[in-house]
Amino acid sequence: MSQKRAATLGQKIVENLKSKEMRDYFMSTHFWGPVANWGIPLAAIADIRSDPKYISGKMTVALTVYSAVFMRFALKVKPKNMLLFACHITNATVQTIQGVRYIRYQFSSDKNAIAVPSASM
Repeated sequence: MSQKRAATLGQKIVENLKSKEMRDYFMSTHFWGPVANWGIPLAAIADIRSDPKYISGKMTVALTVYSAVFMRFALKVKPKNMLLFACHITNATVQTIQGVRYIRYQFSSDKNAIAVPSASM
């Protein structure tokens, strides 16, 4: 890409960020709600390597169902809230992984063998 085209593209991005619509979006719950909500899937991702004996089966199911419900909400609200949808699809995926880890741990005869995943991955 030429330097002139890059500068023009940069100016368009800055103009878009300065627009009233973008300011209204960044100052709305449509933006800040999902941003605050990202703490849940980020915490679950951080816990992927932790010992599965600390996973709460009930809470994992609750968070999976919660995310499934709000994924649908994110697509039904007008305008569609794709940031909220991305947050909840990530959370549902990670909670499902945690749920599988919980089930494998609870029904394993050798709990020490699957307690902590190897660090070689």
